[in-house]
Amino acid sequence: MKTLPNRGDVPAGDTWDLASLFADDAAWEQALAAWEQRIPEFDTFVGTLGSSAERLAACLAFDLEIDQAADRLGTYAHLRGSEDTAAPAAQRMMGRFQHAATRAGERASFIQPEIMAIPAETLSGWLALSVLEPYRLLLERVVRNRPHVLSEPEEKLLAMQGTFAGTAGKVFRQLTDADMKFGSIIDGQGTELELSNATFTTLLHDTAPAVRRQAFLQYYAQYEAHANTLAATLSGSNERDAYAAKVRHHPSAVEAALFADNVPLTVYDQLIAAVRNHLPVVHRYYDLRRRLLGLDEIHHYDCYVPLVPELEQRHTWSEAVDVITAALAPLGSEYCGRLETGLRGRWCDRYPNAGKQSGAFSSGTYDSDPYILMNFQEEVIEHVFTLAHEAGHSMHTRLSAEAQPYQYSGYTIFVAEVASTFNEQLLTRHLLASASSDKERAAIISREIDAIRATIIRQTMFAEFERVSHAAVESGEPLTLEKIRQLYRELLNAYFGQHFAIDDVLELECLRIPHFYRAFYVYKYATGLSAAIALASQVAEGGPDELQAYLGFLRGGCSKWPLDLLRDAGVDLETPEPVGLALTRFGELVDELECLLQPAS
Repeated sequence: MKTLPNRGDVPAGDTWDLASLFADDAAWEQALAAWEQRIPEFDTFVGTLGSSAERLAACLAFDLEIDQAADRLGTYAHLRGSEDTAAPAAQRMMGRFQHAATRAGERASFIQPEIMAIPAETLSGWLALSVLEPYRLLLERVVRNRPHVLSEPEEKLLAMQGTFAGTAGKVFRQLTDADMKFGSIIDGQGTELELSNATFTTLLHDTAPAVRRQAFLQYYAQYEAHANTLAATLSGSNERDAYAAKVRHHPSAVEAALFADNVPLTVYDQLIAAVRNHLPVVHRYYDLRRRLLGLDEIHHYDCYVPLVPELEQRHTWSEAVDVITAALAPLGSEYCGRLETGLRGRWCDRYPNAGKQSGAFSSGTYDSDPYILMNFQEEVIEHVFTLAHEAGHSMHTRLSAEAQPYQYSGYTIFVAEVASTFNEQLLTRHLLASASSDKERAAIISREIDAIRATIIRQTMFAEFERVSHAAVESGEPLTLEKIRQLYRELLNAYFGQHFAIDDVLELECLRIPHFYRAFYVYKYATGLSAAIALASQVAEGGPDELQAYLGFLRGGCSKWPLDLLRDAGVDLETPEPVGLALTRFGELVDELECLLQPAS
């Protein structure tokens, strides 16, 4: 049996170099101690913010200094912990930082209430002074929160909840990642595999229908065995969201979540409506998939197996960097050159090792390298797309940091998913242009169809579930297991159509989605890809103006509201057009796939 190397046995060149954060753990320890000693300095500003513009500016400068230092400390601890999740020293680092960060949050909790207590006319006059110019937009956004900020004692009490407010999500993670055991499965090649959250999707890609079915039923049997507990954690999370919205005087949990990005509720509901209007072509795709696989009926566990399984493409790390750099050529030589240097250097932790966090992510700070965690496998073409995706985040981080002051450099998730999926769109275009056969072209088109289906259609279904499940809680209806299953079943029927065979246990799918513990997040995947499809087309087919508009978007950080940044780049998500165009493209890809593969009726 092939085993993963221990962390200490991985060649240094295949790992990230965290020196742009801290030279080593000892340097981190020294910085943490120095940072903790500065936290009590918040007390010197208490009760003084309304005395003068200069005093307010000094407090804001100190708060940002503490926050920037915390970002470096937290990022280093997180990255070290992700290298080996079983390493106790790294886990202790993260725990110590989180504890100290909670104390810092408590000490700083007076800032917003004191700013809110400054008379509007006084603060307006101060904002015209040069001393507050660096913080003008920040203060305008704080004041926008005036109806939703509580008194200083109330804010302190809410800040103190930070250590246990996420208990429902922690219980969910411990139960599903550590305690639940799924047994093993014999795959289509006769190899016995442990069934887990990590291997479940792999087994759904197996070309043997019996293997897919067995993996699906065996996996969901565990969720059925723990359904009442998982329903309770999800209900608790939704109750927390409803409480937080109510206590801060928001009309609903969804409006509370959208408020931070200044996104109108119409954008959320418009997304759902647009996807529902295009569901007939989605249902047609499922029937095409059924015919291509030669199935009498299609189940959810048949939706992931490749439609062109005999096509294999291997990419070494170097070859993956080559193809990504070539694909991103429309972004210019400076963007591509900087990215290539980072990917061939030490930005990335490249390959799996024992205990390493699964999946992939990009994580950097204002003044560090933009690090990328990968678990790269040469035989998996999807990992080339994943690297391009994370590279989009990393370059977004660097360009925003270089163009904006610290307080405006941190872009929101709403725009983050545009920068990452934009790169995937250019990679798809490049691979289609260089495809050497109809079968290779069909494989790339099939992958793009599945990406749109997973990112726009599936995530919109999740977004609609969040909408209706929170509405149930807010109306006073208990979110019982029975109610959860009923709400989710109605969505399954609508999104998969009447000719799709929906297994009863699929109603429990909503109990395994970690994003639901960070509610009203998933819709941003759908809007992000919709915007990326439009922008990639404009940049690839346009000229210097379109490129500069997009690069300006990447440099924008949070210097404008997300919808305004995207409008400047060339796409308006307050209209139904971007989502409609993306789903029209989905239909065109389905048509071409059917022509290329010509399944039997």
